[in-house]
Amino acid sequence: MEELSKSQRARLAIRAFKTIADALVLRGFYKPSGRSGEKLSESLQLFDPEIYGSMSDPRIVELKGLEYVMDRMPRGIEKCNRIILTADDDFHETSFEKIIPLKRRRHSYRVSEKEICFIISRGLTEIYDILTHITFLNIEAQKIHSQICNKEEGVCSEWNELEKSALRKTALTGSDLDQALWNLSIILGRTYREARDTYESLELHHNKNGNYNNGLFAIMYEMGQRIIEERKIRDNLLTIYFTPSLQEMIGRHKYSTFWAKNVKQHLYEKGLHKRPIHVVSANMHSMKNIFYGAGFLKENGHDVPESIYDMIKGFRAADHDITAYASKYGFSYHADTSESNIDVMVIDTAKNNPFNLHESIQCDFVYLAEKKPVIVVMDYAFGTQAFDILDELLCPCYFENTSVTFQIESVNIMGKAGTLPGNRGDIMLATAHVMEGTTNSYIVDNDLDVNDFDAGYPIHVGPMVTVLGTSLQNRDVLARFHTSNWKAVGLEMEGGHYQRAISAAIIQGHVPRSMKTRYAYYASDNPLKEGETLASGSLGDDGIVPTYMISRVILQKIINPPPGVVCEL
Repeated sequence: MEELSKSQRARLAIRAFKTIADALVLRGFYKPSGRSGEKLSESLQLFDPEIYGSMSDPRIVELKGLEYVMDRMPRGIEKCNRIILTADDDFHETSFEKIIPLKRRRHSYRVSEKEICFIISRGLTEIYDILTHITFLNIEAQKIHSQICNKEEGVCSEWNELEKSALRKTALTGSDLDQALWNLSIILGRTYREARDTYESLELHHNKNGNYNNGLFAIMYEMGQRIIEERKIRDNLLTIYFTPSLQEMIGRHKYSTFWAKNVKQHLYEKGLHKRPIHVVSANMHSMKNIFYGAGFLKENGHDVPESIYDMIKGFRAADHDITAYASKYGFSYHADTSESNIDVMVIDTAKNNPFNLHESIQCDFVYLAEKKPVIVVMDYAFGTQAFDILDELLCPCYFENTSVTFQIESVNIMGKAGTLPGNRGDIMLATAHVMEGTTNSYIVDNDLDVNDFDAGYPIHVGPMVTVLGTSLQNRDVLARFHTSNWKAVGLEMEGGHYQRAISAAIIQGHVPRSMKTRYAYYASDNPLKEGETLASGSLGDDGIVPTYMISRVILQKIINPPPGVVCEL
């Protein structure tokens, strides 16, 4: 039998994880400690995602991966033995506590102390994301159990000390905290300093800013205690359920249909449906800040910094004020009510005043006055959800029994991605999207060029790999995409799905083949480098330059005529 390379084995493992996950959703339930769950766990460990660090090492508990997961899962997930994934249960009028994680826009409800229900509104990618995190937590819980349990003597003394620390009503300080962390470090197989760093990181959001987690001691104790209870009584086995409503939703655009209808209704009511529309997928601040920021400063008697990046650094605490200012010049905010978790901003450029723009932004005001483009900025989609929302947004709709076709002039994607040849903060321009795990590839006629950006800034041009999820990445597979004939420059989760929707809209005649498409990504991480994965934290101020450089370039493409076109009054 021919021996497989590391990348081939990893790709097979990723495919196996997806296949098993899809089958379990259709089956309706599974137990992570059961046979199906063990197969899922085996696949995850075989492709060994970079974001989960030392997950595959049975001697030590992975801490950076744990921080990443706890920031993206609801508080208390570590103690639950019953987790339900559903599509459309209405908990709004119940007493169940709604829990939204710190760094993932997903809705969940605590049904009881050990039962949580996830509302899945963002498609298959969200399901994969949740299942990989649950599998990771179960693997780490098994490690804790193997560390603390001795067949002859029961649990170790360090476990008894951890129990005291976890159940303590008052916060540990001084020498008591040091001793508790030392005992915990023994259980974790980590150094005191590693345990301390994780404790302090989780403590930032424990009982502060919304109480996003239960703190390191409680998390570790509950993870180990859950396995202890499983071994005592089989009815305590962690079980994941998938409701019939979830099964029926897969492949449908239920939430995205509501979302797109609401957005179009917003445009129609403002009389913007006959104007050229430019769709921008980006964050909820950059377009607004560069379009209105300079004017906001001038009106409030402040000097406008020569550098647009220096100007942006002063806006951290002024978001609400800038929104209020922008509302006087054609800006409107449409909060999502469809559960898609994608808010929208609309900028009517015809109502803008020239002094609002920073002097570094090139604008043909004659062209702007003639064309009056409308910019629709939608918040980031999540994986496969990108196809659903754009597919629905690009199609015609009916208002007052009249068919309305919107004039979509361009689709602009400013994404956050992992770089393969570069460093965090670099920019990548897509020439194609390669869908990982399938044979689907999409050529991109990208209207963005290296020369559009600041001279000398690191920019990489080439294909982007659209991966199944943040947790379904493997270093060997990614390295192969980069070094093989694919010559991929980065990885992301939505680009291929957006391009699929654009191609479908062209085929169906909803948008012209001449519609401009623009894809630019800034590198939030490099999964091929130690210490530069997503688990290493955000870019912070280092992300300002690439984010606003891309935003500026996209804006200039919209508010200026295409090369060779001159507008005259």
